Amino acid sequence: MDIQHLKYLVEVAKHKNFTKASQSLHVSQPSISKMIKSLEAELQVTLLDRSERKVELTDAGKLVFEQAVKILQMVEDVHSSVNELVHIKKGTINMGLMPTLGVMLFPSVIAGFKKEYPQIDIQMAEASGKLLERKVLEGEVDLGITVLPVHSEMFESIPLLKEELVVIADPEHWLSERKFVSLSDLENEDLILFTEEFVLHDVVKQACLESGIEPNVVNESSLWDIVGEMVVAQFGISIVPLSVANRFKGRVSVVSITSPTVNWELALIYRKNKYLSYATREFIAYIQEGKTNYNFKE
Repeated sequence: MDIQHLKYLVEVAKHKNFTKASQSLHVSQPSISKMIKSLEAELQVTLLDRSERKVELTDAGKLVFEQAVKILQMVEDVHSSVNELVHIKKGTINMGLMPTLGVMLFPSVIAGFKKEYPQIDIQMAEASGKLLERKVLEGEVDLGITVLPVHSEMFESIPLLKEELVVIADPEHWLSERKFVSLSDLENEDLILFTEEFVLHDVVKQACLESGIEPNVVNESSLWDIVGEMVVAQFGISIVPLSVANRFKGRVSVVSITSPTVNWELALIYRKNKYLSYATREFIAYIQEGKTNYNFKE
């Protein structure tokens, strides 16, 4: 039994005539008759009383007809829902953002997307970069806004923003008189880092090791604001993205790192070889086509 069997039965029952049903369905009368006989053989009952001029449903036929009408309506509802989803642009996107920085950069992006797709709902959750990778991998969120690098064999990534990492120090620190500094010059400095669940933690430590120094980490935090306030309070210095440093403008000195230059790269990631909903694909296309109100560029 398939949908076609039920459709033919319903049409014959409505018209009470094979000829009219065939005209309505644009199918030959023998084809309809053969299909219904096949259905009767499968169910082992007679569905149509063909003895009179008008074809009538038998008791079994009435039962099957009622169920067939419901099933065909459900199938029609499925088609209508999918059509609505695609053409009226509905759906939900589950997105993971890094605390503070993702929120700082993305409100204008999401606002622009919502104007174009008002019926797509975006649900956001905050997590550190490494935790976001896990959430995307395990399907807890569809998309993640995180820091590169990520595992290329597991994730597709769309670069969004590339910033330099800079040193921030309190205004009385010797670095306040410098515009540029090498990482090797920071060997004896007290360093405030982000905790290990942040990709930035690994980026900074790796850059220090490649410069031949072992960073003297005196404190770690998971909050950008606390890191900045600790620098202002002279607990030590920190290495942060320029956009974060600018949040403390006037309260800290910002010094560029010239040897080596260390970059911080923000990206949109999603799991490879995973089905993506219509809404999620539309958001990815929106980012790729450069429709955002935020100028994502190096």
